[in-house]
Amino acid sequence: MIPVTQQRYYSPEEYLELEETAEFRSEYHAGKIIPMTGGTPNHNLIAGNFYAAILAELRGQPYRVFMSDLRLWIPQRKIYTYPDIMVVPRPLEFLEERKDTITNPLMIAEVLSKSTESYDRGKKFEHYRTLPTFQEYILIDQYRMHVDQFSKTEDGRWLFSEYDGEAAVLSLTSVQFQIALTDIYQEIEFETGEEE
Repeated sequence: MIPVTQQRYYSPEEYLELEETAEFRSEYHAGKIIPMTGGTPNHNLIAGNFYAAILAELRGQPYRVFMSDLRLWIPQRKIYTYPDIMVVPRPLEFLEERKDTITNPLMIAEVLSKSTESYDRGKKFEHYRTLPTFQEYILIDQYRMHVDQFSKTEDGRWLFSEYDGEAAVLSLTSVQFQIALTDIYQEIEFETGEEE
């Protein structure tokens, strides 16, 4: 008989305490602590290009733009996570007097990787949709010039749009912002055989 190892479950408070001194970030999923994997150079460049462009465009407007280091709390699912990029309306809504965890994202963008794509498209999007302020989800492929956009309508439906190739221009619906895919993928060198 194979011995069964028990999974340790942590309270949200235990997780937050551990995260304050941790060398590497982890996510929290209803009692489980899940270490985050490191990103590839292309992942970081793509996220950086998108972040820099939207940050510059929204400067002086009633929004804040964050890149991967600000934690998000999803109360209905008991999840703490670190989205790649978030646009958050002001005033920021923090979790219980914390200054490192917000609860009111307007737009979230994730750069897809082979190991996280299914989760980002499926369960993660489902988790994000429980947040009342969440209006738009952008999924950026890191292996080809392609972006998927999900926008929430006034009646609560989600509309899907996709952008493909060098001529495409992504237009957000949650804030006034447009970006050519060539700008998102500036300086990206796709490797042969990267596409799935």
